Amino acid sequence: MKKRKIGLALSLVLAAGTLLSACGSDQGKSGDKSKFSVALVTDVGGIDDKSFNQSAWEGLQKFGQDNNMKKGTGGYTYFQSNSSSDYTTNLNASVRNGFNLTYGIGYNLTPAVKQIAAQRKNDDFAIVDDVITGQNNVASITFKEQEGSFLVGVVAGLTTKTNKIGFIGGTDSDLINKFAAGFQAGVKAVNPKANVQIQFAGAFDNASKGQSMAAAMYQTGDDIIYHAAGATGIGVFTEAKNLKQQDPSRNIWVIGVDRDQYDEGKVTVNNKQYDVTLTSMVKHVDKAVIDLSQKTKDGKFPGGQQIEYGLKQGGVGIAPSTENISKDVLKQVDDWKQKIINGQVNIPTKPTN
Repeated sequence: MKKRKIGLALSLVLAAGTLLSACGSDQGKSGDKSKFSVALVTDVGGIDDKSFNQSAWEGLQKFGQDNNMKKGTGGYTYFQSNSSSDYTTNLNASVRNGFNLTYGIGYNLTPAVKQIAAQRKNDDFAIVDDVITGQNNVASITFKEQEGSFLVGVVAGLTTKTNKIGFIGGTDSDLINKFAAGFQAGVKAVNPKANVQIQFAGAFDNASKGQSMAAAMYQTGDDIIYHAAGATGIGVFTEAKNLKQQDPSRNIWVIGVDRDQYDEGKVTVNNKQYDVTLTSMVKHVDKAVIDLSQKTKDGKFPGGQQIEYGLKQGGVGIAPSTENISKDVLKQVDDWKQKIINGQVNIPTKPTN
């Protein structure tokens, strides 16, 4: 008899818990504004990759500071992934530590986000650079990388002296091909004679591979290389700076990605300061993180939706550092930017070679 009563009582407790969970699931944990907390899980490039992950973290830090949140559990933080095997572990760690919203930074985390979000239906997640459908506790953040890449392609096409230009991508994927295609189209729009050599490193965390690929491109006459390769791209800067030190008069450039990488190109030769960064295609992962975090904190988490940021939304563009770009080139960039916003330019998402 006692066993039956205990069983009944336990059933009632579990039922009550389920009911409360269901009632709270409409807004998720984000409904409690005073206790809102948010974390991001990095891709393998690392939080200090000078690019994608770092931009996301800078946005999260600004959001946290603007909302008087502390760094750490109960506020805002990040979980570093050193390999792909860390993705699910880190996502689970974020949930276990009570974070209301967890970002998966990069499309490589898509399978892990799908898996953990399916298991943790009362927790909110966001995937950056991919779209997850059919899961109402996941918001998808994407960008029109081809639009920003088109603009830096315009810069490259009007600046090159050799008409040989390189592109180094992290992986041969749909996402990175958007960078390559937009860049190639921008170059060709203003300089049909120029050739864009497109290669992929197969990794976002291999600076030595990026350097060796850049060395081969510069050796064959490329004078500008655009990288969309995360930490692998640091190697492109290293090679360009080494060559600049060997011959300061040589016109050799790197186009950065995701954030303004002007500082990454600084090099001193014979006590004179140079910078090999021509420009950067800024992809405002930081702004997207701030925007979605605020929406979620306000109880307006866009679960099951895709939010896309392009030129019109201020999600992509060229970096504010324009010291190495002529005024005439900048004027043409502004003209092309307006044409894209007005829908007058059809930018491909796959390169032609």
